[in-house]
Amino acid sequence: SIIEKHEDHCFRSCSGHSYVRKNWLGSIVFPFSALLHQSEFSDQIDVLERAQIFKKDCKAVFPNRRTTTTVFNDEGIQILVTRYIKALNPPQQLLDLFLHDTNTTLDLIARFVSLIPVMPDTLDENDGFDIWMTSEHCISLALGSKEEHAILLCNFFLYFGKKALVLLGTSMLEGHVAYVLTQETDEYLLWNPLTGQCHKQFDPFCPLQSVDCLFDDGNVWFNIQQNNTPMAVHFDYSKESFWKQLLPKNFRGTQTQSIQPEEIFYSDTNKSMVEDLKNRIERTLKCKIMEWRSKQPTRWNRQCTFILRQILPKLELGTGSFVSSEAENEFERLLQFYRVAGFPIQMPYTDVQSVIDAVYQTGIYSSEFPQTEFALAVYIHAYPNNILSVWVYLASLVRRL
Repeated sequence: SIIEKHEDHCFRSCSGHSYVRKNWLGSIVFPFSALLHQSEFSDQIDVLERAQIFKKDCKAVFPNRRTTTTVFNDEGIQILVTRYIKALNPPQQLLDLFLHDTNTTLDLIARFVSLIPVMPDTLDENDGFDIWMTSEHCISLALGSKEEHAILLCNFFLYFGKKALVLLGTSMLEGHVAYVLTQETDEYLLWNPLTGQCHKQFDPFCPLQSVDCLFDDGNVWFNIQQNNTPMAVHFDYSKESFWKQLLPKNFRGTQTQSIQPEEIFYSDTNKSMVEDLKNRIERTLKCKIMEWRSKQPTRWNRQCTFILRQILPKLELGTGSFVSSEAENEFERLLQFYRVAGFPIQMPYTDVQSVIDAVYQTGIYSSEFPQTEFALAVYIHAYPNNILSVWVYLASLVRRL
């Protein structure tokens, strides 16, 4: 309390003095343990604390292996990675294409996820401060990190009732990676969400170098096996001598509920916009090729261009025979007169410059052989939410003597 004291002999201009006197009224103590018993608060503190201790313990055993237990959601709240995993519906358009062939549908869904442009790894160095979007945001922005791609693919696979988990590891090609592990009847498959490719566990061509950590909607497992190459790893994560688990079995707290939506709503991509873009890319590439060949004339072979235009749409869906018998016959006829060199390039659409760069890197345009002719075809396959697959076929043709 504050007590004011006025001196009588002081003039009015004198300032008054005040003193503080402490009166003890009693006290109240909130034991921290009591706060923790408020179920949700306790749940969160307990789980996040457990996650930090788990990560620290894992680092102590294998300092170079990756383990991610918590991340920040797009509202800046720290949550368990398990809350990102939940069965979610892929676009109906993909489900309708191969109604009675689940395996082809899964390949197509992996292709769809691989077409979403990837954000560069800027946060790899600041491990533990990752911000992950929900699968819905990833789709609506048509953009995602490596981990967000893997989560999306995992959630699509769960929609089909598959046994799927997200795998964190490293790859000789891409550094830190996130794959999807699916458990089949008699084997495990490793899916790269950035390429859409699926590898068997013992595939020597699988670029995955190390298997460090797994998570699904219920738990996180850290690989404590001495050898962590995919071929050597025992993927049975129920074995505690192989995998250290974050949460006790059957743990179910409020902090484990999914943050994903009930379902994803997709929007159709404007077909005329896609047609305009295709024409623009084709025109731009033709101009660029003539510019790169400024010292030689550039002749275009219309017959070959016609054939390539028929080939490209078939490549996207990988369907049966590549071309119609008419185009096949034309191609056979063409090969009697020309030596043809070239191959199709396929990439997710980000911008026109990326397409130009990809074509430039092939070097096909640089043929100095006199009388070389060229054929160029562009095809864009549109998926929902402006997610586009761009195909470019550039071929050089030299007349047989």
